[in-house]
Amino acid sequence: MMRSARDRLPAFAAGSKVAVLGLGVSGEAAARLAASTGGVVYASDASAGPGPEAAAARLLAEGIDAETGGHDVQRVLTADLVIVSPGIGPTSEIRRRISEAGIRTIAEVELGWRDLESRVIAITGTNGKTTTTGLVAHVLQASGLRAIAAGNIGLALSEIALQDPQPDWVALELSSFQLADQETLGSDIGVLLNLSPDHLDRYRDVESYYADKRRLFDSATQESLWVLNADDPTCIDLATGVSGEHFHFSTRGSVDRGAWAEPDGMLKCRLDSEVEWMLASELRLLGPHNVANALAAGLACALAGVEPDAIAAGLSSFEALPHRLQPVGERDGVLWVNDSKATNISATAVALRSFDRPVVLILGGRHKGEAYSSLAPDLKRRARAVVAYGEAAPRVVSDLRESVDALTVESGIGAVVQAAADLAQPGDVVLLSPACSSYDMFPNYRERGRAFEDAFRALPVAGGPS
Repeated sequence: MMRSARDRLPAFAAGSKVAVLGLGVSGEAAARLAASTGGVVYASDASAGPGPEAAAARLLAEGIDAETGGHDVQRVLTADLVIVSPGIGPTSEIRRRISEAGIRTIAEVELGWRDLESRVIAITGTNGKTTTTGLVAHVLQASGLRAIAAGNIGLALSEIALQDPQPDWVALELSSFQLADQETLGSDIGVLLNLSPDHLDRYRDVESYYADKRRLFDSATQESLWVLNADDPTCIDLATGVSGEHFHFSTRGSVDRGAWAEPDGMLKCRLDSEVEWMLASELRLLGPHNVANALAAGLACALAGVEPDAIAAGLSSFEALPHRLQPVGERDGVLWVNDSKATNISATAVALRSFDRPVVLILGGRHKGEAYSSLAPDLKRRARAVVAYGEAAPRVVSDLRESVDALTVESGIGAVVQAAADLAQPGDVVLLSPACSSYDMFPNYRERGRAFEDAFRALPVAGGPS
């Protein structure tokens, strides 16, 4: 097993100057943890919005130096250590200046991990990370353990490191951006769900993106336990030669050591002996990809010592997380589904394959570098129409006009939802699965999803006043 926090080297020596860039959830927690462990902290955010300003005010009230509306570059460049928000790209001006000055930079998750006593199940991949992280935490809790989900799912690891007592286990979602700035981050159990191109607006090529994902394995030892997708050759290739024990999950057939789905839908696991968990039809989650997520989560929990009955109980009682293939209502025979978390092409393809009824797909936002034409085969089989919106709308229509009826809506989300409602017929699904980031119109995918739900609820009722 990994070393406890008492055995880990501290992130910095007491009295060191620590700069924290970004005052989101992770930045605020990092500033607080760094100050509590002896750092002389300066925290800043380039934005002067309500969120960062409120965070800065809370830190100032605790005696931690913080400001918004820009970074004091000279103060940052005198720091011994910089903790940088994953949202600040490696090619940004401030990151370039820090790199040129040779100042050590780490991610917030690295800082939190150094002071963490809890055991860790670390989860990464291109799609399904948040759902699987939530599943793992839920199953652990269902078994009676004190467990919490953290990391890219929204709760900073540094915040957990400040808790007393800390939980038994942390289910830790890791993005490629967080992995890029880790030094020694380790896990008791590591999960690699799947890999496909993403974030090509930030990475020079897909190989660079996969290289950051591979950093999950940087601290591997002979005691490490790895959960890998047997159905994804890229995952298996990425883990080739990594120290530790490798276990697999598959929706296509049995595996020697791991978890799988039988043709009749029974979910099974084999470690020391073969056990049955439950039928896939008992999951409260839409889509075959969520069967894979459940297998991965269940296998990770089995490796953590959870009994089969508790795994089955946890998996079967887990509800869909907001903005991840979340049914939000049905009106006039049309099912409306919020999949705002689908911010890349492969996630949207997976969402489309989750339905066997015609789909009106809402697609758009800020383009991330992939061609939408790769959606064409799934759209031809499943889509009635595409409603394109946001900055990416012209590219969406250009890429897909030969495959599906596609129209552009240039005004706000209310008009987008109304256009989808006009196109949908009884028995259809209206699916918000944008394949883009939200940043052209919304601060994050959550706000986009909430706006979609609000616009759905505001639709006029058939036969009612118009």
